[in-house]
Amino acid sequence: MRQTAFLLVACALVACSSKRNGADGSDADQDATPAAQTSGYLGERPSDDSDKTERAQPPGESVLSVTDGLIWYKVSGEGQRGTPVILIHDGPGGSSFPQKPLEALSDERPVIRYDQLGSGKSQRVLDVSLYALPNFVSDLELLRLHRRHQKVHLIGQGWGALVALEYYHSHPDHVASLTLASPTLSYPALAKRVGQLIASLPDSMALAIQRGQRERFRTSDDYQRAISTFYQTYVLRRYIRADLDSMAGFANDSIYNFMHGPDEATITGTLRTYDATPQLRTVRVPVLFTVGEFDEVDSVMARQFAALTPNARVVVFKGAAHFPTWEAPEEVVRELRDFLRRADALDQRR
Repeated sequence: MRQTAFLLVACALVACSSKRNGADGSDADQDATPAAQTSGYLGERPSDDSDKTERAQPPGESVLSVTDGLIWYKVSGEGQRGTPVILIHDGPGGSSFPQKPLEALSDERPVIRYDQLGSGKSQRVLDVSLYALPNFVSDLELLRLHRRHQKVHLIGQGWGALVALEYYHSHPDHVASLTLASPTLSYPALAKRVGQLIASLPDSMALAIQRGQRERFRTSDDYQRAISTFYQTYVLRRYIRADLDSMAGFANDSIYNFMHGPDEATITGTLRTYDATPQLRTVRVPVLFTVGEFDEVDSVMARQFAALTPNARVVVFKGAAHFPTWEAPEEVVRELRDFLRRADALDQRR
């Protein structure tokens, strides 16, 4: 049976996690419960109203009724005076779980972490017509309106960076800054980059992946070993096993497969021709691009994006790949804290 993309990440990496990290998952908390084991607002849409559903959530957690279902969100730092931050997770079909370390910013400002409709702790949806970028942008706007924030900082990871940029394009007056982390802004550019990374693997692995892509035969042992090496090198190099289990448990691969493709090495979904880079020249708020040193979205791409963007800078996190929030959390929080403070000061002078 073919492994789905997010389970492939977990299976590929968990196998060596104990040896590489000495992690036993003991520091996982209750927020790490996989979505499949959670009840209430998952699955079919509840019949009771959203206010009643919100009251049923743990402290700090809520659900919001959006156009096509219910989305889960959590607020840290409620009552802090700084301009709020909304975290937009990777995917499509991922969850906000890898962004938990960014809740450390809540000592200065509210931090809103939410799961996009269809994945994470939000309601699952079966209608593939809802798997469209404008719907994710619309849900983000409904969340901002629900929270009654005039302006917010947006921190988007991977695909979430694309959602953040598209949101700015539609609602520029409500964005104080953009942090585009490991940004998937151009799928054609990403496909080219991924092809280069595959070619850099040992010849046998590169040939196994290329053959699997060409023949649509990805269940062979050779392909699995090769794609596992790709993930361990360019997606996630350092991790805790319990975190990987939770990431896989929260994910919805039907969205990922439909919009992105079967895995990170193969981009065949509806987004395969999507390129938002022409929008970068129109951005008029501070922009921070971040990538890991070994990121599949490399520093060259990030600097190309930054060159198109007024008032932008790039930060590269050494030793990290595509998930610096797990691989270099202290450095990420430090850089973001400084960037958000500077963006606040600039916004106040306007």
